Amino acid sequence: MPLCTLHLLALTPTTNGDDPLPPFLSALRQATSKNPPLTIARPLRWIITPTTFSTALTQHTWDLLLILPTASAALPSPALDALVAARWSVSFGVPARVLDGFAARNERLLRPREGDVPVLTEGGGVVGEGGVGGGTGGLLMAKSAQGLELSGELLDWVREFGGGGGGGGGGGGSSCAVSMLNLLAFREGRKGEYLKYGKAFAEDVGRKRGGVAKIVGTVVEDGGGMGVGGVGEKGKRVWDEVALAHYPSIFHFADMLASEDYQAVNRRHRLGSLKDTFILCTTELGLPGGNDDYGGSAGKQKKETKL
Repeated sequence: MPLCTLHLLALTPTTNGDDPLPPFLSALRQATSKNPPLTIARPLRWIITPTTFSTALTQHTWDLLLILPTASAALPSPALDALVAARWSVSFGVPARVLDGFAARNERLLRPREGDVPVLTEGGGVVGEGGVGGGTGGLLMAKSAQGLELSGELLDWVREFGGGGGGGGGGGGSSCAVSMLNLLAFREGRKGEYLKYGKAFAEDVGRKRGGVAKIVGTVVEDGGGMGVGGVGEKGKRVWDEVALAHYPSIFHFADMLASEDYQAVNRRHRLGSLKDTFILCTTELGLPGGNDDYGGSAGKQKKETKL
């Protein structure tokens, strides 16, 4: 099983106050010309924060998510290290079939053709109505999003970002795809139950909202939750699985959370299966000078929420 490495990066601020992301991406392009990243994305906000493992992640403002098709926990070049103030890395294995043709599949998701994107359900239409503080119109609502449910605070953010008022992905908007980074730790003996959730997501409740689990892998090492290649314990792991899920827009994601069919599956198969989890919402970027700049100029990206 091929190994990949996930990096969450906080970049060193520039002395003149400019966005540090464009120079980092330029250096990354040079360093990975022969083995390009699977994913380059800008974190927007936490959907679910960890409660047991890796809780220090929430103390950083993360600037970039990288997923590289390499087993090395190091960044591809010392020049990149010089631009990074903080890093958290995890190595994980993925089936070879996930990597084969990944770039083309990802391109189709991020630049969909006519008819690729499902229409929002009736509930999804309500999600997009009005601005911050708008009505809920019978949506399934919760006090917190920690159970992967739609809270009032999350709904307000969805409406702001989906209306183009947020950062990342060219400023947000209803046509801006999002990628949700999930890390999962299973309760003993409960992974099989979670697989039932994954099956329902892929075949029904996620699929009908355009949800696609485009990367799913088994964690090999995470430094006991503190990350590999740093202060973490070598050879240790507390997380079990990495998943990166695509949604055509933030409204499609919220549509799913607010639906009865999804929440029935969530309660039945997912919630009781997890010892801990986190979900980080991101928008994917391209490298400067390439034809894969999904979110427009990286220099125009604006941090939406302090992570």
